[in-house]
Amino acid sequence: MAKASGATTLSPKKIYEAKVAELRQELVQLQIDLLGSRTKVVLILAGVEGAGRGAALNTLMGWIDPRNVETISVGKPSDEERERPLMWRYWRSLPSSGRIGIFVDSWYTRTLREEVRNPKDLTELGDELRRIRHFERLLVDSDTLVIKIWFQLSKTDQGERFAALEADPDKAWRVTKEQKQAHAVHDRWALTADHILAETDRPGAHWDVVESADAKPRNLAFTQTIVRRFRAHHQRITRSRQASPAKPKRIIAMRPEGRQRLLELPLEQHLNSKTYEEKREKWLGRLNKAVRKAAAAKRSIVFVFEGQDAAGKGGAIRRLTSAMDARDYQVIPVAKPNDEEKAHHYLWRFWRQLPRDGRVAIFDRSWYGRVLVERIEGFCHPREWKRAFAEINDFEEQLADHGTIVVKYWLQISKEEQLTRFRSREQTPYKQHKINDEDWRNRRQWSAYETAVGDMLALTDNAFAPWHLIPANNKRFARLEVLRQATKGINAALKG
Repeated sequence: MAKASGATTLSPKKIYEAKVAELRQELVQLQIDLLGSRTKVVLILAGVEGAGRGAALNTLMGWIDPRNVETISVGKPSDEERERPLMWRYWRSLPSSGRIGIFVDSWYTRTLREEVRNPKDLTELGDELRRIRHFERLLVDSDTLVIKIWFQLSKTDQGERFAALEADPDKAWRVTKEQKQAHAVHDRWALTADHILAETDRPGAHWDVVESADAKPRNLAFTQTIVRRFRAHHQRITRSRQASPAKPKRIIAMRPEGRQRLLELPLEQHLNSKTYEEKREKWLGRLNKAVRKAAAAKRSIVFVFEGQDAAGKGGAIRRLTSAMDARDYQVIPVAKPNDEEKAHHYLWRFWRQLPRDGRVAIFDRSWYGRVLVERIEGFCHPREWKRAFAEINDFEEQLADHGTIVVKYWLQISKEEQLTRFRSREQTPYKQHKINDEDWRNRRQWSAYETAVGDMLALTDNAFAPWHLIPANNKRFARLEVLRQATKGINAALKG
C-alpha cells in the first residue's frame, strides 16, 4: 500500500529528541511542584558495575535545573564517619523539603562492594538489610519520596563494554580494578544483588529496574521513571493532605503500668548538705574515672535529660559536667525546631549532634519531645507519635550497636514542689528568665504529661538504653543520684 500523500516518517534521532523535549518540560514542572510542597526526594542510583549510572546522571543533570538538586557521592568513610554509627553519614546528607538528593553511592554501595571482596553470610547481610529497610521506612513516613533505580547489565554486555573502553587509550582509565573484580564474580554477585533487591523492595521504597545496554533507551527509561514516580506521589499527597491535627482533648494511656511506675516513685528523699558534699566528691571522682575509661576504649557517651519543668535538669547537668574535662563534652539544649529542622525528619537534628568515639554529648531535652510535648499539644498526627516509640528504640539501638553508652534520666518532682519552685523563680530576679507563660500552661496539663511520660517509660525502657527515674524533690539527692547512675551505667557498659 502506498504511503499517504505528505506523510513523513521521523528518524529514530528525531523521535528521541522529541521525547527528550517532552521529558525536560515534565522535569521542570516536577521541580516547580516540588518547591511548593513538603516533599523531599531521595534518588538512589545502584546497579551493575559499568552499567552507566554516571552517564545517566550526567544526562539528567543536563535536563533539569541544578539549583535545588544535591548530588551525594559517599566514598570510603572518613575517621569522623567511622567514629559514629553507620547511618550518621547518610542522615546528615539528606535533602530538606522541596529538594532532590541524588545518592550515587548510597547505603547499598558499601554492601554490594564488600560482597565482591568478601562475601557475607545471610545472617550478617540480613542485619544490614533490616537496618536499611527501617531507614527507608523513616524517610517514607516523613514525606520523602524514595526512588530507587537499579541499572541492569548482563555479564556479556558488561564484558563487551569494559573491553571497548580498554581498547581506547583515552578511555581505558575508566575501567577500574574494582570493576574488573566485579566482572570476574558477576554471577555470584548477581545472586546477592537479587537477594538485596528482593529484601528491600517495599511499599514506598520500590526498586525500578532499567536495562542499560543501550544509552538512549536507558536515559529515557531512567528519567521517565523519576517523572512517573513523582507524579504518583504528588497526586497521592495532594489527595490525602489534611490540616494539622487538633490538640487532643484527652490523653489516653497506651501502657498504664508506666504511669503507675511514675506514681510509685518515692519523691521525698532527705540528704543534708554535709553528707551530700562528702558523697558528691566521691562520686565525682568515680565518674571522672569512668568517663576516662570510656574515652580510652573509644566509647562515646550520650546522656539524655528529661523531666518536668523546674525538676532540676540544669543543676544536675552542671554537677555531671564538673566531673569531666570541658574539651571532651558538649551540652546540647533542645528547643523548638527551627525552619530548617522542620524541613527534615524529627530525628535528623539529633543524628547530626551525635558525638565522635571517646566523646560525650549531653542532651538537655531530646528526641522524646515527639512523644511528650508534640503528642500533648497536637503538633504531630497521632500516627506519627505512635510510630515514634519504635523509631526511637531503633535509633538508640543503633547507638548501642556502634558502642555508644546511652544514659537516660527522667527527673520527677511533685506538683506541690513544682509550684514552690515556680513561685521562687518569679520572686528571684536572676531566676525570672526561667519562668514564662508556657511553663504555667504546661503545669495545667500535669495529668496529661504523667500519662505520656508513663507510656514513654513503658515503651522505650530497654536493656541497651534503660531509663533512670530520679526522685527530684530534694535537689541534692537528685544530683547525687544522677552521678551514681552515670558512673554505674558507664562501668556496666564497659564490662558488658
